[in-house]
Amino acid sequence: MRGIDDTTRRHVLKVTGGVGITALIAGCADDEPVDDEEPDDEEPVDDEEEPDDEQPDDEDGIEIEPGTEIVFEGLTEGWLGVEPEEIEGEENPTLALQEGEEYEMGWEEGDGSQHNIEIWDEDGEVVDDLQTEIEEEGGEDQFLEFEATDEMAQYVCEPHETTMIGDLEITEADEGPDDDEAADDDEDDDVDDEEVDNEEMDDEDVNDEANDDTDEE
Repeated sequence: MRGIDDTTRRHVLKVTGGVGITALIAGCADDEPVDDEEPDDEEPVDDEEEPDDEQPDDEDGIEIEPGTEIVFEGLTEGWLGVEPEEIEGEENPTLALQEGEEYEMGWEEGDGSQHNIEIWDEDGEVVDDLQTEIEEEGGEDQFLEFEATDEMAQYVCEPHETTMIGDLEITEADEGPDDDEAADDDEDDDVDDEEVDNEEMDDEDVNDEANDDTDEE
C-alpha cells in the first residue's frame, strides 16, 4: 500500500506542477498588451478656421471735386451712385465735400416710388431749406445746388429715410501759407533784389574805370 501511495502522490505532484507552469505561461501571455490597431501618423485636422484678429478699417468718404454734379438713381432700397465715376454703382456712398465749395446733388431716374432728396444736420433737421418736393420721377426739380458747410451730415429721401440715407463728410479747404511765412518770403525776395542791384552797380563801376583808363591813354 505504501508503494502505491507514493506513486500516486508523485503523479499528483507532477500533474499539479504541470498545470501550474501552464497557468503561469498563460498568465504572462495575458499580461502582454495586444495592440491590433495600426498607429495613426496623421495629425488631427481642425476644421474650425482661426479667428481673424484684424479689424476692418473705417470706410473713408469718397472725395468729390468742387463744382461736381452728383447724380443718384432713386431706389427704395438705397441711393445708387451714377455720377461722378468715383461713386458709380455704390449704394449710399459716403461723400467727402470741401467746406465753402459749391456742389449740385440729386436724382434723375427712380423705381417708380415717390422720392425726394434732403440734406440733414446731425439732429435730423433740414439744413438751409435744402429739400425737394416728393415726386415719382426725377429730373431738374430733384437737384439741390448748395455750398458745403460743416453742419451738413447726411443726404436723405424723406419717405424712405431708413434705407435711402448716406453720410456727408465736410472737410476744411487747404489753407495757404500763414502771414509769418508770407512775410519771410517777402524778405527773401527783397534780399535777392538787393543782391542783384549791388551786382549791377559793381558792373557799372568796372565799366566806368575801364572807360577812364582808355581816356587817359
